[in-house]
Formats: sequence, structure tokens, C-alpha cells
Amino acid sequence: MSKNILNAPFRADIVGSFLRPEDIKLARVKFAKGDITSEELKQVEDKCIAELIEKQIKAGLQVITDGEFRRSYWHLDFMWGINGAKHIELDNGYFFHHEETTHGSVALTGKINGKNHPFIEHFKYVKQFETESIVARQTIPAPAQFYAELFRGDNGKTTTAIYPDNEELIWDIAQTYRTIIRDLYDAGCRNIQFDDCTWGMVCDKNFWKSMAGSSYNAEQLQETYLRLNNLALEERHEGLVISTHVCRGNYHSSWASEGAYDAVENFLFARENVDAFYLEYDDERSGGFEPLAHVAPGKKVVLGLITTKSPILEDKQTIIARIHEAARYIPLDRLYLSPQCGFASCEIGNKLTEEEQWAKIKLVKEIAKEVWE
Repeated sequence: MSKNILNAPFRADIVGSFLRPEDIKLARVKFAKGDITSEELKQVEDKCIAELIEKQIKAGLQVITDGEFRRSYWHLDFMWGINGAKHIELDNGYFFHHEETTHGSVALTGKINGKNHPFIEHFKYVKQFETESIVARQTIPAPAQFYAELFRGDNGKTTTAIYPDNEELIWDIAQTYRTIIRDLYDAGCRNIQFDDCTWGMVCDKNFWKSMAGSSYNAEQLQETYLRLNNLALEERHEGLVISTHVCRGNYHSSWASEGAYDAVENFLFARENVDAFYLEYDDERSGGFEPLAHVAPGKKVVLGLITTKSPILEDKQTIIARIHEAARYIPLDRLYLSPQCGFASCEIGNKLTEEEQWAKIKLVKEIAKEVWE
């Protein structure tokens, strides 16, 4: 594999998800109604993913994904693929600002493991489009995100019934992820991205006060999340790049949490054993760049300065100025650029068109060329 691939992230990068084409939306509705088979759905997905990858390559990207076209959610479909977990519907979804999400969640049915996860086959389809200068990336929710979902609402009752010992649960989650990471590696994957809303939630004191009440302990929660993610990353194979995207909620152009990264700088930035951090910095909700000074030596930061929540194109010189502002706290050669999140973290997608989506990617490419080439 080429040096460029091993050096991911790239100066012009992406977070992973793209707006779903109408063919996929229609096929998923038909499948849910029983009008088409799973194989017929897969044929539509395969075709649309191949077309998406062609567009990514044409746009000059060095990384390709399946756009998360086979998923309803950025995180839950992965969790449903874990042995010992099942799809459930809650009475309510997540309460974002101005919108409530759909109600999907996950519950345990028994002890968990990561054997034969369906995402391995999903990755193999994307892998075939790799070249010497283009790498296939697999995005998955972070172990901490899975843990958090298991205690969302009344889910904790089922979780603690199956795992009365929290240490056993933490260990099994880590082992489950190690199995999946190993299987992805064996399938040829060399670039994995953990998507993680937990750190964005920790940054938002009001969010956690409403979720956890007076029992909320930020340091204890961060220690648990950090330990989980790092345990899953033990036994890593040579040449495998693993990054994490810190999300603040991305549903139909609405958001869930706010707050500066100061709250997590001594845990996430200093101690999580990933190669790069993809950070949302598209508006004032994320605070300043000062916490970047705490990013561990040698680790990279992808600045999410281009929003996917709005079709309005950012001013190029303003973004360039912000990159150089960030470089006051971490060297420019360790900085990269991407949209702040995916364009469709869930299948509903954000409020912009496909044409506007690709205009955002084009802007990222243009800015990266001007800053780093």
C-alpha cells in the first residue's frame, strides 16, 4: 500500500456519509414493506455506492466510503450487527435543537461478541475500488458510543440485568470491537474512523445535567469512555490508521450539543490512542482553538470548518484565516481540512441538495490546495 494511504488523513478529507439518492430511499421503503428481497435491495445499494465512489474519485478525494448508504443511522445499524444486540424502538428519539430524531435504539439479548459482523462484507465491496493513491475507509461508532446507547433511557435496566458487573461489560465491548477491527484488517481495511458523540456531549454541561441530573460526574464518565476506546484499540495491526470524529449531533441539519473542547482536552486530546481527531469547528458552538495545544505529540487534527448543515458556501479567505489561527496552537503540518460532519448521518439527510453537497467538497479541495500545496 502506498505511503499516501498510510499517511491518512488527507489535506482535503471527508467524514464519511453522503446524501442518499432517491433510488436507495425508494428501495429501502419497498424492502421494509416486503415488496423486494434483501438481495434486490443489495443490488440497488451496490449500484448507488459504485456511482458515489466514482463521484468521490472524480472530485479528487483520496479517501472513499460507501456513504453509509446501507444504513438507517450512522451508529445503530452497526450496533444491531453485534451478536447479543437487537433493534428496538423507544417512546422517543434524541431531542435535538428544533427537532426530535426517529426512535431507534439497541438492547442486549445476551452476552456480546463481534463475530461475523455484516460490516465486514460492506467494506469488501468498497475495497475493490481502492487504488495506489485512494484508500477505502470504514466508519463505525466508537465503543464509548455503544456503551452510552446501552444506558440510554430504560436500556440500562436490560443492560445491567445481563451485565450486573460493569467491568465485564466494558471488557466484552472492547473484545467485540477488537474482533471487528481484526476482521476488517484481514479484509484489507487500513483506515477506520470511530464516530463519537460522547465527547461532544461531555462538552455540553446543560446536556448532561438534563440527561444525568445531580449524579453526573464528568471526570468519571470521561475516564470510562477513554478506557473503553483505548481497550478496543489494543492489539492494533501495523499500518492500520484509526481516527475519531467528535460529533455534536447531525440530524436533518439540527444539532444536539455545544461547548468548547476545553472540557475534554486532558482526556480525549491528550490520551486517546488514535492517530487523528476530526473536530467540528463550523460555528461558535465549538469554542476556540486553544484546546488544540493539548493534542498529544505526533497526532493530527482535521478541522471541520465547512458546515454540512447549510447549503451556503463559506468564504474561502475566512476559512484560510481560521486554519492559520488554529496553527497558533498546533503546527500547520499536523492540520487538515474537512466538512464538520457527514452530509447524512442518518438516512433523512441534511437540508441541502446533492449539487450543493459536492460544491462543499470542491471548496474543501480548493482551500486545501491553497494552504498546503
